[in-house]
Amino acid sequence: MPSLLFEIMLVLFLGIGSQWVAWRYRMPAIVIMSITGLLVGPILGLMNPEEDFGNLYSPLISVAVALILFEGSLNLNFKELRGLGKPVFRISTIGAFIAWILGSLTAHYIAGLSWAVAFVIGGLFIVTGPTVIMPLLRQSKLKPRPAKLLKWEGIIVDPIGALLAVFAFEIIVFLTASTPDATQLGLFFAASLFAAVFGWACGRGIGWMFETGHIPEFLKSPSVFVVVIMCFSVTDEIMHETGLLAVTAMGITLANVGIDSISDMRHFKENITVLLTSAIFIMLTASLDPDILLQIFSPNILGYVILMMIVVRPLSIFLSTIGSGLTFNEKALVGWIAPRGIVALTVSGYFATVLLREGFADAEILTTLTFALVFFTVVAHGFSLSWLAKKLHLSLEGTPGVLIVGSNTFTVNLAKTLKKSKVPVLIVDSSWERLRPAREAGLSFYHGSMLSEQTEYNLDTIPYEYLLAATDDNAYNALICTTFAPEYGRMHVFKLSPFHQHKDGSSVLVSKVGGRILFNRRFPLEVLNDKMREGYVFRQTTLTQRFTYEHYLAEKDDATVFLYLLKPSGELKFYSEEMRTVPAVGDTIISLTPPNKEYAKIMARLGSKRNTNSKDNNAE
Repeated sequence: MPSLLFEIMLVLFLGIGSQWVAWRYRMPAIVIMSITGLLVGPILGLMNPEEDFGNLYSPLISVAVALILFEGSLNLNFKELRGLGKPVFRISTIGAFIAWILGSLTAHYIAGLSWAVAFVIGGLFIVTGPTVIMPLLRQSKLKPRPAKLLKWEGIIVDPIGALLAVFAFEIIVFLTASTPDATQLGLFFAASLFAAVFGWACGRGIGWMFETGHIPEFLKSPSVFVVVIMCFSVTDEIMHETGLLAVTAMGITLANVGIDSISDMRHFKENITVLLTSAIFIMLTASLDPDILLQIFSPNILGYVILMMIVVRPLSIFLSTIGSGLTFNEKALVGWIAPRGIVALTVSGYFATVLLREGFADAEILTTLTFALVFFTVVAHGFSLSWLAKKLHLSLEGTPGVLIVGSNTFTVNLAKTLKKSKVPVLIVDSSWERLRPAREAGLSFYHGSMLSEQTEYNLDTIPYEYLLAATDDNAYNALICTTFAPEYGRMHVFKLSPFHQHKDGSSVLVSKVGGRILFNRRFPLEVLNDKMREGYVFRQTTLTQRFTYEHYLAEKDDATVFLYLLKPSGELKFYSEEMRTVPAVGDTIISLTPPNKEYAKIMARLGSKRNTNSKDNNAE
């Protein structure tokens, strides 16, 4: 049997490996992780983390879930709710209540659970959560409205579902007791209220310490993690599952107090969350009993899962969003997408133990029922989200767009060529005067600073896969690239060369930060604008079997500037001396060509036409 250290390494390796395979082959990551965990656990028997980790297993899972839920709630800024406040509120309250009632009825009549157990599990199964929603949204490229709806619902309803299950359990204990005592119910509501207030206080407290400088920069991230774990542990000790409410309240509080330090460390926390999500999915699925895999195919469990997916979820969404302003397509998409994840798996295990201890024998199948719902929803929704979004016209799939920061002669003409190639393009600039050529050319534009908070909430950047920083301020270009590199990926963020013809020390410094240099370091903005004034033209050349890349290189002018190439699939690649770009047959190369080249082509066409006319005259 491998050592515990080796098993920890294997869990982390398989988790991140599954994420990479999913990214490489454009598949849902949660599906790959679930299948990997099943293979190494119950199917091949290579590991069983629940047995091997012993008493550490449950606390590790709980802390990881708390950190994941906190990180998700840290993205819930109320400014995102412009125009979405009503549907988000209704789905999180009325929709959750309808889903609870309908889910409980289904669990009783279809899965065969007693009323008591059915209402506990019905409350729990309204959850979706950031562990399953965020990876799907990252890959599906939904339009902003449905994406925000699914994100807010997943994070807010997570603690609500867990608390509903606790509330149902407390009601059951109260009603079945020989001498009913309402004290425990009062304690439940008091503990829930305390958890929300305690989470808010932790958020305000850590925010105040950040703003007043009581915590140095190098301790900010560790301090947040420690406070999150403390916030979760203290409230969870008072009453089980209220810790989820506390960390959610803390995250939302910090997200809305406007502290720069939080946004600075957000990408670091996202990276930790990806690691935790990957590891937990592997651990949970690898710890399943092989018998559970056989039980999930029993008719009552399959029937329950199918009804939860195609009846309960759509009904709860459509009924709760009547008059909310959502379109039918948006309701249909949100009504279908509801994958269950880590919270459902972990909390159902807790309630299975507690309910069995209270004498409810049918609680034995809770783990099987939960895994069946988790696995089938993860697979079905993971593979269908992108397809359904396209069918409902709620997807931004297509040719990757380009966002250009800086309006000037060169960028406006570059945007024209991109638009001509049917590539979505947007020019951003803070000056109406500089944007005038873009407006006159009929190009899409946005007036504002790329780094302002207003732009963050008003500008939809999802359709744009590439960012080009092309202002006349090299330091600003570098700052934009540094800011947006984690969001776009370092391979998709470029800046124009900071090397001026009169080099200075600042140019060398700016070149070492930010994104990759676009085109070539010999072509800063001033040189490219000069070329435009000299009459340089944009030229498209498609490579064929007869006219290969080698022929193109042999024929091109030495002063040609390679800009980008378009593949037949619609894939876009910008030239950069820091990246190797090798065009193939079928690719179209777009370049900035000296006017003499175009002049020679025009003269050749005119000469050919004169020769044709001369032959016609002689024939007459």
